[in-house]
Amino acid sequence: MTGNFLWSLLVFYFIFFYIMILFRIIGDLFSDPDTSGVAKFGWIMFLLVLPYLSMLIYLIARGRGMSERALARAQAAQADEQEYIRRVAANGSGNGTDPAAQIAKGQELLDSGAITRQEFDGLKAKALA
Repeated sequence: MTGNFLWSLLVFYFIFFYIMILFRIIGDLFSDPDTSGVAKFGWIMFLLVLPYLSMLIYLIARGRGMSERALARAQAAQADEQEYIRRVAANGSGNGTDPAAQIAKGQELLDSGAITRQEFDGLKAKALA
């Protein structure tokens, strides 16, 4: 009984492992801009006809490229994230400048006489909206 359970667990593990590698290969294949459509079709057909052999050949032939492309995508995602963080931090919030900073700037303009009380009230309402 325990032997059957362990055997089933091992089979399930290998099926899960196979599916993970298959999706990784297909994802890498379609995210590679240097591979032509005919080559992609050929690899997919090869994966369908001889799955284990084709997976082994793909990993040997293109394994280094897979890791380089994955690293490049991760670095691009990190750069995009850092750019977004810098942009949001520079604005003070996601949709422009900080409302408190806008109101303070409006108060300075009001105190210096550059704007009237009505203009200040309009700026304040706009900043709080």
